[in-house]
Amino acid sequence: MNSENNKVVQLNHKRNPGMPLDLDEVLRHSVNRSAVETRAASLAGRRSVKKQWQAAWLLRAVTCIDLTTLAGDDTDGRVRRLCAKARQPVRTDVLAALGAQDLRIKPGAVCVYHHFIKTAVAALKGSGIPVAAVSTGFPAGLSPFSTRLSEIKVSVKAGAEEIDIVIERNLVLNEKWETLYSQISKARAACGEAHLKVILGTGELGTLNNVARASMLAMMAGADFIKTSTGKESVNATLPVSLTMVRMIRSYYEMTGYKIGYKPAGGISVAKTAIQYLLMMKEELGNDWIQPDLFRFGASSLLTDIERQLEHCATGRYAAYAHQPLV
Repeated sequence: MNSENNKVVQLNHKRNPGMPLDLDEVLRHSVNRSAVETRAASLAGRRSVKKQWQAAWLLRAVTCIDLTTLAGDDTDGRVRRLCAKARQPVRTDVLAALGAQDLRIKPGAVCVYHHFIKTAVAALKGSGIPVAAVSTGFPAGLSPFSTRLSEIKVSVKAGAEEIDIVIERNLVLNEKWETLYSQISKARAACGEAHLKVILGTGELGTLNNVARASMLAMMAGADFIKTSTGKESVNATLPVSLTMVRMIRSYYEMTGYKIGYKPAGGISVAKTAIQYLLMMKEELGNDWIQPDLFRFGASSLLTDIERQLEHCATGRYAAYAHQPLV
């Protein structure tokens, strides 16, 4: 693992060990799309919280962000700037105006490609912010499986404390459940102490039934988190998909007693949407699931809008986007 100040993320619950594949349990889950969409619409249609309550929710949202850069033109300099932003995600004067200057506001992790792990680890040394790495042939997940496992191992060795793997979507579409379970289980073993986030690529799974079944199977195989998307699909995180996944998390918890985290990723770029997701997690799963060890946003631009909203809470004025650059 990496340096003394960047420990593996501490969980407030026992880590999911996984369980033997139970296909009957996986396949029994089906989704009432109409009911899920009605519930999702009720979340999206609510009036936003205001004033100090809005500020409190937004500060919590900051702590649940995986600050991410996964572009083909990433550089060491861009990653260092992102890590500097992670160290101070909200301006000190804004925090002081909100009475939050003594709170340890920092994001859940910084997420990068393997190539930039060492750069990020060095830039975050002493901050307590873990580095997450995307792995297993991200974003398609179609490189040879032995290569994908090796990628996990070298990323962990380089200092990644969280590994975001991507599944082969065709295994879900073709109902090759045993193969998918085997691959995720081996990925979990390759992670060792690093936490495993399993990206389902929900926009490419076709149906909510497939989303539900893939979610349950990933947890059985030992996932610490289940995650919607790579952010590269044409459809990424949505509230109906998220409700489907968090209800599978609830089912798994009721069945095993183990708490699994949830990470919506892609398309979440405004503060109001972030609060909708936090409210959904609180109402569906409870307060434990609005903490960074059980909930993350996979986002890059979300922090910019949250900062603008926080400055408005503090001063009554909105800053220009250029005044809160991410990198």
